[in-house]
Amino acid sequence: MAVTDEAIEKIKAMIVSGALRPGDRLPKESELAADLGLSRNSLREAVRALSLIRILDVRQGDGTYVSSLDPQLLLEALSFVVDFHRDDTVLEFLAVRRILEPAATAMAASRISEQQLDALALQLDRLGAAPSVEELVASDLDFHRGIASGSGNAVLCSLLDGLSGPTTRARIWRGLTQEDAVAGTLREHRAILAALRDRDAEAARSWATVHIASVEQWLRSTL
Repeated sequence: MAVTDEAIEKIKAMIVSGALRPGDRLPKESELAADLGLSRNSLREAVRALSLIRILDVRQGDGTYVSSLDPQLLLEALSFVVDFHRDDTVLEFLAVRRILEPAATAMAASRISEQQLDALALQLDRLGAAPSVEELVASDLDFHRGIASGSGNAVLCSLLDGLSGPTTRARIWRGLTQEDAVAGTLREHRAILAALRDRDAEAARSWATVHIASVEQWLRSTL
């Protein structure tokens, strides 16, 4: 194991064990390096690496703190990596969405509030019956983000948010080239919303699966 990796593992162990908690300030560099049996250089490299993935928060002139460790904060690193996807991996992102999105939608059926459902309905109403493809795709992202939020699972919500970006271009492409794609998407959104209103988890899961799979199947046939 590289020296820096060893330093990272030792700091991680302190956080996992509870020796360092969210919001705690790390001991002085010299003290922490001595306690962990590390050189100050390897400790600095470890702190730099952990700050990049939002585990640690380095505050100039103040010290280094453990971050809030909030799932959404930590999963920002996933979104950063996802932005470097290649076009030929879009199908893989869609396949992962097809696994996670229906699960989130089914969870939301029992957890989403009436206020959240009303907000989703208002969003669809404002979109109208004949939106542009760009308007529809932007609304689609917000619609699914709202449902994921309604699932009450912050980790799942953050994962889905990070996975949505790479499929945006494919959805615009489909809207521009496939007949009735816009109308079909609107129908599926309404069906998902109706299932959520009925608190029918299995219907919500099924419609979400159909919705994601339709884009995936179109892209497979196109490619």
